[in-house]
Amino acid sequence: MNEKKLKYFLYARKSSESEDRQVQSIEDQIKELKVKALMLGITIKEILQEEKSAKKPDNRPIFSDMLKRIKQGEADGILCWSLNRLSRNPVDSGALSWMLQQNILKCIQTMDRPYLPDDNVLLFNVETGMANQFIIDLKKVCMRGMEGKADRGWLPSRAPIGYLNEKDKIEGTNLIVEDPERFNLVRKMWDLMLTGNYVVPQIYKIVNEEWGFRTKRTKRGGDVPIPLSVLYIMFTNLFYAGRFMWNGKEYQGKHKAMVTLEEFDRVQEILEKKGKPRSKTHEFSYTCLIRCEVCGSFYTAIEKTKFVKKEDKNKTYTYYGCIKNKEIKCNQETLKLENLEDQIKLEFEKYTIHPKFLEWAKDILNKNNDKEIEDRTKIYETQHKDLVKTQTELDNLVRMRYKGQVEDEFYTQESNHLKGKITRLQENLRHTETRAEQWIELTEKTFKFALYARKWFDEGDIHTRKEIFSALGQNFTIKDKKLYINQNEWLIPIEKAYPELKARFESLELNKSQDIQSYYVELDKLILDWCAYPDLNRN
Repeated sequence: MNEKKLKYFLYARKSSESEDRQVQSIEDQIKELKVKALMLGITIKEILQEEKSAKKPDNRPIFSDMLKRIKQGEADGILCWSLNRLSRNPVDSGALSWMLQQNILKCIQTMDRPYLPDDNVLLFNVETGMANQFIIDLKKVCMRGMEGKADRGWLPSRAPIGYLNEKDKIEGTNLIVEDPERFNLVRKMWDLMLTGNYVVPQIYKIVNEEWGFRTKRTKRGGDVPIPLSVLYIMFTNLFYAGRFMWNGKEYQGKHKAMVTLEEFDRVQEILEKKGKPRSKTHEFSYTCLIRCEVCGSFYTAIEKTKFVKKEDKNKTYTYYGCIKNKEIKCNQETLKLENLEDQIKLEFEKYTIHPKFLEWAKDILNKNNDKEIEDRTKIYETQHKDLVKTQTELDNLVRMRYKGQVEDEFYTQESNHLKGKITRLQENLRHTETRAEQWIELTEKTFKFALYARKWFDEGDIHTRKEIFSALGQNFTIKDKKLYINQNEWLIPIEKAYPELKARFESLELNKSQDIQSYYVELDKLILDWCAYPDLNRN
């Protein structure tokens, strides 16, 4: 056969997939192949370029069209860099092999050698099989790498809207951080959903038309309004609550959570409700915060206007009542807003402190600051060493498995044990790190809340009242018109310690003029007791 009389399609391919990262660019392939054609006296019918992956069949329109044109007689052969540029899957490899055997394709010329119809078919199949096996092996390696990343607490995928993928400059690992331009805006979208007054299409309109929201610009696009489908996905994505799903398993993430798990669950309940959103004519402070203890449904609010004879005018009253659960018989009556807020104010009285107590606490906190950070730094270093040691043990175990030095059953048992230990150590490390950096700030906020919360509540608008009320605790319920609150732990020490200390302080103030020396001795003792109360200054 005289190859010089054959006409060839020059086919160059490189995809953005990981298996092609080390392959020469399309421009370089074409340049080298032209030189090869000149050396061999090959006639190039047409140059074809494609940027698609070859690991799946029917994924490359230019490749498929090229085979069709060869069958129609437009060309006799293919000039390409190597066989893996033509195929990395058994379907396309089989099509090429069959065309060679049927003499439809008279030659495949690569940079290394030609493949002809009379060649041993086994050689062609082995080389294309190696390309296919490379993809299979690569997939396994990638999956193991992604599972390892998930075990370390990082989502092995593109960060959802409101977050960014970022590489750690020191360690070189891939992290997920808050998007400084969009994180707070996305959180506001969740806040709108949590009110229960909006459905997703309404939020979609507000976000894009009123806020002018735009997605992050990327190489392939972006900088467009957020799609409605993305909003639906966002409101059901566990990632925003600090966890994520990967390969059918749930992981605790290291990224910053945007919403609490309780808020996430609340949104899921809201999304499941059918029909139109509740009327947005009026806003209320405590909707979607309080549940009925009998039927478990959320409390909502309505306004009723009544004519008051004594005042000779109409007055509007707000009533709170549960959304009756049809499956559970509920006999709970509605509750007036005034009655509800009177109970909330009584709760604030449990934690309200005198301004002097705030001053004393801040003085002691500032004195203890250096020692506290030093102690916590030592704890952090010890925990970090333990984490590094355990991670090394896991890495060594993985190496032993690759070398066949351990059985699968032993590997699974030991790796699960070490992964569990690493997760616990990472949690402890993050907890220590956060406390070491923020303990004074958090404690000061606690005492400021205790001093000013009632004032903020009385003077605030409906949004402020909702925020202050939420800070009291969790799992708010009502039964027989009585409000129950599972108070936040950081308020418990104040509730327990303050009443007795307040009584002592008031007694000292009354007797201050009688014996000034004894007054200051007792006052110093009182300050020490206040600041030494267990956990009072730790949050």
